[in-house]
Amino acid sequence: MKKQLSFILSLIFLTFSQAHAVLTIEITQGVEGAAPIAIVPFAWAGKDRPPEYLNKIIAADLQRSGFFKALPDEDMISTPSEAGKVNFADWRALKMDYIVVGKMIPQPDGTFQIQFQLLDVYKGKQLAGYSIRSRKPTLRITAHQISDIIYKTITGVRGAFDTHIAYITVTENRKSKKLYRLAIADSDGFDEQIVYESTRPLMSPAWAPDGKRLAYVSFFNGRPEIYIQNILTRETQKISGFKGLNGAPSWSPDGRRLALTLSKDGNPEIYVVDLKTKKFTRITRHYAIDTEAVWTPDGNSLIFTSDRGGSPQLYRVELDSRGQVTERPRRLTFDGNYNARASVSPDGRRVAMVHREKGKFQIAVLELDSGRFQVLTDSRLDESPSFSPNGSMIIYATEDNYRGILAAVSVDGRAHQRLSLQMGDVREPAWSPFK
Repeated sequence: MKKQLSFILSLIFLTFSQAHAVLTIEITQGVEGAAPIAIVPFAWAGKDRPPEYLNKIIAADLQRSGFFKALPDEDMISTPSEAGKVNFADWRALKMDYIVVGKMIPQPDGTFQIQFQLLDVYKGKQLAGYSIRSRKPTLRITAHQISDIIYKTITGVRGAFDTHIAYITVTENRKSKKLYRLAIADSDGFDEQIVYESTRPLMSPAWAPDGKRLAYVSFFNGRPEIYIQNILTRETQKISGFKGLNGAPSWSPDGRRLALTLSKDGNPEIYVVDLKTKKFTRITRHYAIDTEAVWTPDGNSLIFTSDRGGSPQLYRVELDSRGQVTERPRRLTFDGNYNARASVSPDGRRVAMVHREKGKFQIAVLELDSGRFQVLTDSRLDESPSFSPNGSMIIYATEDNYRGILAAVSVDGRAHQRLSLQMGDVREPAWSPFK
């Protein structure tokens, strides 16, 4: 027990020095048989160079998904800007399945009219076509929205490119003093914004369902306390500051409650707090360590980590409409002697977790209906998995050359990518809900 608790606490209190910079994404493994697609440079009607090269943003988005292989600009034999100018035979010769053409037209009021068409090369027909008005500061967002449209049109699954990730960074100055930052960025790592910073540790960011608030743990007062912060107004609210442990906040699907871990009664247990009434309800009652509870999408149960069986495993407890426990917690994981830090997919069908195998801590997924268990990564120290809002990818923290970085893997384990800073480290990612 002491060794297990010591290990959990060592993971919680790991800190990482880093520079304030854009996350760089490197695709380390794509899906074999990914669909070839050409995102032709958008025609530009302005006098100077375009403020953004939309085709490059879109191509990078689709390539990162692992399910598309984007044709490099230099390999394109022509640059049509509308469907009527596309010679489909040329693109068939390049073995493209799809082609995207478009225009970016500056308007007198300073905005831009973005027009694009998604074409099926072999059928020679249009699959989607839109005209979107955008402003200079939102051109990257518009590009992500176009990527989402393309992704859904072809795969049938809603795209998650126009979303955000939250994470924790730590800057160490020349005097070896640390500055902790809670940051958010676009899903591709751009447009980083610092939500909160402190000279004391920060951890466990969790998105509210409305995508406007983050819950997190702060040591600002010298011990762990749970706060909620509005990322737009910067308004902060203290939720829990009991003596002992206050940790692992998780939002209910309706945004009205938080599940959290408290040791105010002597032992780490799962509690739920009603954010309106401030009433705390104790969910678990066991001498073991119960922690890291997350909600299922229907709001009717919690999945949490407990070592009540002798080693850290995932358990599920059912709740009624009043938030009361209806039956004893049921164990979910049996593969190996360590499974912790659950993340539930948006459709409720899968649970991602940290799984220990052969001395390595890796990301694994359990399919709840079938019981199928699959290890997705092969690193030494992977942690903090978080599903994308469409359930297709999992972002997590890992190490590379003794530096903390973020990484992502598709739910089938075939597509991999890394997100790293030029200097320093970054940890504890959380993928936002859809806007």
